Amino acid sequence: MEKRRIDDCEPGPVPSPRPVDRFGFVKQEHGSPHEGVIKGRSAIQFEREERRVRKWRKMIGVGGSDWKHYVRRKPHVVKRRIRKGIPDCLRGLVWQLISGSRDLLLMNPGVYEQLLIYETSTSELDIIRDISRTFPSHVFFQQRHGPGQRSLYNVLKAYSVYDRDVGYVQGMGFLAGLLLLYMSEEDAFWLMVALLKGAVHAPMEGLYQVGLPLVQQYLFQFDHLVKEQLPKLGEHFTKEMINPSMYASQWFITVFSYSFPFHLALRIWDVFLFEGVKIVFKVGLALLTYCHDDLIKLPFEKLIHALRNFPEDAMDPDKLLPVAYSIKVSKRLEELKSLYEKQNKKVVQSTETNGGGYNA
Repeated sequence: MEKRRIDDCEPGPVPSPRPVDRFGFVKQEHGSPHEGVIKGRSAIQFEREERRVRKWRKMIGVGGSDWKHYVRRKPHVVKRRIRKGIPDCLRGLVWQLISGSRDLLLMNPGVYEQLLIYETSTSELDIIRDISRTFPSHVFFQQRHGPGQRSLYNVLKAYSVYDRDVGYVQGMGFLAGLLLLYMSEEDAFWLMVALLKGAVHAPMEGLYQVGLPLVQQYLFQFDHLVKEQLPKLGEHFTKEMINPSMYASQWFITVFSYSFPFHLALRIWDVFLFEGVKIVFKVGLALLTYCHDDLIKLPFEKLIHALRNFPEDAMDPDKLLPVAYSIKVSKRLEELKSLYEKQNKKVVQSTETNGGGYNA
């Protein structure tokens, strides 16, 4: 039987129009407390935002022509502005510039089209199965086999062919989906390549390889950081038998794009693309710090629920991110990475010594 491809499917009916927020997500019945803030912006705030956009346009130049020069001359200014948030109208372009994906695109003309049209992927059916689960409340992805779902399929299929060792894993859909809201298919594809292959920062591909090796390392590091920086909470987690794999895996696999408010996820992605994965650790620790006094009182089941459903005020980027930026983790992350690798090496050697068995 011939494989069914998304290209062969007719688009489904267009969903009935419903009110959407400024990012294109269908509004919940109860609304979001942040909407009032957005609606209530004064003329002064609007003018301030316009000035900010003008500053950014001057900094990046036409089509990004001045970006590298500006980053070399004033790296601290760039870092400060990115931490304040990239203007939404420039976000797609700036993400490509800071990730190194624009250079990859220019160096590989025609490659994306080649992967899409002339290659087949063993992951095609898995991708089709998962597509409707990616940002299901966003208007761009709601229509079955519509333009959004087709673009998502194309990017994920192309990547699964480009890197057959990784192929396709479900969490990758949220990365591709987020990028497609800000750029074209080809741009989104090369940004995924930049992230997974490590154009600027450490490669992310280990998050999606068999056994999720990088997820295991990050959870090991995060567990130690919690115990060191929040000892009372760490002790409570140990007592209730809570470990980071129960609540933090998706933070790393999707860089907070899976279940966190979109306005917060965007701000985290701004910093993530410029500074690397350490912001995921910082935000995770900031969330636990912000909710520390409540979490420390909860028993196991309520604790699990709370760690997967943080309160609305904890998700406010203007409250949460300054806390995250104040947390220092770089040096300790390197030390914990070395410790993790050393322990892993011992386990492998021990397994080989015992003929592939496991120690008691």
